[in-house]
Amino acid sequence: MPEATKVKNEEATGAGISFPLPKPVNKLGEYPRRFRQFLHEVRVEMRHVTWPTRTDVRATTVVVVITVFFFALFLWLVDLSVSQVVGRVIKLKP
Repeated sequence: MPEATKVKNEEATGAGISFPLPKPVNKLGEYPRRFRQFLHEVRVEMRHVTWPTRTDVRATTVVVVITVFFFALFLWLVDLSVSQVVGRVIKLKP
């Protein structure tokens, strides 16, 4: 009779017969917890970010645009001169 009482108590408490789950199943169960932890850490880190002011963004944007135009002009001139040199070399060959 004590055995029947033990089984009844285990069923009532939800203990029952337990067995280890395979690793992939355990890993699947961890994903929601790990995802919540990741989002929490992202929120904490985003609070530490120092965002640039509107003036800073404008200034760096102007620098980037001027630099892009400068290099575009420079590369266009290099391409033009190289194409002229290659054209003259090809013209010289019989």
